[in-house]
Amino acid sequence: MLRTEDQMELAILRRHGESIRDLARTTGWSRNTVRRYLREGEAACQRKAGPPRIEKLDPYKDYIIGRLQAAAPDRIPAVVLFREIRSRGYCGGETRLKQFVRGLAPVPAALPVVRFETEPGRQMQADWASVGRGDEKLSVFIGTMGWSRAAYIEFCDNERVETLISCHDNAFRAFGGVPVEALLDNMKTVVIERNIYGQGLHRFHPAFLDYARHAGFVPRLCAPYRPQTKGKVERFIGYLKRSFWVPFVASMRQAGLRPDKQSANAAAARWLREVANARVHATTGEVPAARLSLERPLLQGLPAPYTGRSARCAAEVSIRKPVVGYQHPLALYEELAAAGGMS
Repeated sequence: MLRTEDQMELAILRRHGESIRDLARTTGWSRNTVRRYLREGEAACQRKAGPPRIEKLDPYKDYIIGRLQAAAPDRIPAVVLFREIRSRGYCGGETRLKQFVRGLAPVPAALPVVRFETEPGRQMQADWASVGRGDEKLSVFIGTMGWSRAAYIEFCDNERVETLISCHDNAFRAFGGVPVEALLDNMKTVVIERNIYGQGLHRFHPAFLDYARHAGFVPRLCAPYRPQTKGKVERFIGYLKRSFWVPFVASMRQAGLRPDKQSANAAAARWLREVANARVHATTGEVPAARLSLERPLLQGLPAPYTGRSARCAAEVSIRKPVVGYQHPLALYEELAAAGGMS
């Protein structure tokens, strides 16, 4: 049977002088279907409705609904309901019952998103994101101060714990101090097992916990599968990709260069300074860099170089050498950042 939309399309096209062959080619229906509809009208496409199909489960549906309503808000498993209706004479299959019960399950209401604001110096939200494809794929660490919305980013070729520690250390130095806490995702380099010692008491990765103790901040975890918990950094990830990464890659390719972490970090430093931290933030209505200048005196002092539990951590964090390995002079990458219109 042709849908109402199909019938209307045929009638309109025919009125505009389309031939049967053209209508068949345009709509994808056979010439006979087009010809029959145009000759006999809508009645030619109607099928005679047969009697309603009765299925084996029908006599038991009211019983099932009543049982589920009586148990609400708890749920009676389908396997239990299957046993009950089998004892009442049901001879159908369990799969059909499960399909029916699944259709009765209420859709859980989405948890409301409540904007959570922190006082100055209280919290940094941090996370990893991925950019690029194939051989050009990179991880990028993003840290965002909760009150000022000032951001720090660092492109990396791995997400190991020593890299995560190094990125935190670099972020604190960029912000000019250490916040009271860092809100992080449930990554294995941060937490080994949640709630193992009780609700809200987690077993953290020993190397990361050692660094947190050294730097003087408390690691906090966002709720599992609840990225809105760290919404400030989540929103910045999308902004970073649109405003920086895509135009940066385009500029590199036009210059015949391949983006890597060194070139990305060189260009990102200018983008953070001149764009991301210099714009008027949509939520606060103020410039993040200006708010950071007010937030900085409330941060804790910078820690001494970390030489903690991991030798690799010590090598990554305490030995601060200039970044090397650029394909071309650093000034070229800054020029590309400016030429690419990254704003």
